[in-house]
Amino acid sequence: MNPPADRVILCMKWGTLYPADYVNVLYSACRRNITGQFRFLCLTDDPTGFSPGIETRPIPDLGLTQGMWKSGAWAKLGVFQHDLYGFTGRALFIDLDMVICGSLDPFFDHPAPFLTTDMGTDWRPRPTGRGTVEPGTCLFAFDLGTEGQIIDRFVADREKAVAEYTIEQAWVGAQARSMAFWPRGWVISFKRHLRQPIGLDLFLPPRPPPKEARVVAFHGAPRPADLLRPGTALWDRLPHMGHGQVKWMVDYWTENGGTLPVA
Repeated sequence: MNPPADRVILCMKWGTLYPADYVNVLYSACRRNITGQFRFLCLTDDPTGFSPGIETRPIPDLGLTQGMWKSGAWAKLGVFQHDLYGFTGRALFIDLDMVICGSLDPFFDHPAPFLTTDMGTDWRPRPTGRGTVEPGTCLFAFDLGTEGQIIDRFVADREKAVAEYTIEQAWVGAQARSMAFWPRGWVISFKRHLRQPIGLDLFLPPRPPPKEARVVAFHGAPRPADLLRPGTALWDRLPHMGHGQVKWMVDYWTENGGTLPVA
């Protein structure tokens, strides 16, 4: 019997880029950082290897073409179904390449109807100011069943939506009824806030998350598992020179039941 929780963690896994370990580690980290009951739902094409307690359902069929599956993460729009398998309440969607380093309770308690990350002014400030707002979809909260227009308008003309917006986060930013952003510092970027500057990264490991951060986003390369590999090989892209195992990432992964790669 499912718990009578009105808080739901959502994630998605399709294809082979992310193994089951990513889902299991995220689930364990959420359990450690959420007070009280919640449900954890992974929409996936393969539930093999998931930990007990993780609920699974098929990824909603949006009629995506093969190209839409490969580029733009358009499958994420499935969470905005008017009825997502009967789940109700407040949902917090979390990408699999996110590191949970603080309490998630405030993410559910924030009063704004739709909350998401600002990848522009928070993560890419310009020399002349804070830059341009750029909504992301790596971690967002909304009330299940309340943003159905996002998916309805997409299904009405998929090709036009993809041609005009390229990636799903731009579409969500344009179609949501309202949008607010997490308080600055709650969700930080590994690449923007923790990676050492070019040159120093050859000698110094990435900084650990500051105590005020609640989530670290690994958007693009590197991914969390890249920082787990033993040895001294580069895990970053030139001219960045990040390399070797990163202790705080290893500690996070193993404490949450993840498996380390073999040398």
